[in-house]
Amino acid sequence: MAVTDEMVCFSLYSAARATTQAYRALLAPWGLTYPQYLVLAILWHEGEQTIGSLGEEMQLDSGTLSPLVRRLEQAGLVTKARSAHDERVVTVQLTPEGQALRSELAKIPAQIAQLSGIRDDAHRRRLIAELHELTGLLQAANTTTSSAPSGARSTSTD
Repeated sequence: MAVTDEMVCFSLYSAARATTQAYRALLAPWGLTYPQYLVLAILWHEGEQTIGSLGEEMQLDSGTLSPLVRRLEQAGLVTKARSAHDERVVTVQLTPEGQALRSELAKIPAQIAQLSGIRDDAHRRRLIAELHELTGLLQAANTTTSSAPSGARSTSTD
């Protein structure tokens, strides 16, 4: 048995890669990447957003998010505008084409759930809750360990 078979971190990494690959295949007909799909999904559900709020929700910095949004804008799916109150704030909103894409892509979450073996809504909610808890714990640990002395080492394989 490979050492990675016993590592939670590798299992999460593998699952994330497999999920992204599944989305890549399903989104290919529209020429969208998984992160672009996530931006669209946020805009469909939340409405107009600032680059900052999109970054918070996607846990991405503006240097990563801005080119992604630029490509969506070039595709005619979103528009960007500077705030009249503060020019440093850039808002992103869907175009009619971006809004129309929502119905075309509506089946994708169910397809991913089926491919993932997620049996029902309760199963989905439990999995999401566990992953949110794990993410929160690791983010809290990251904050703690980033303030640890530089010579401190972790002995865990995860």
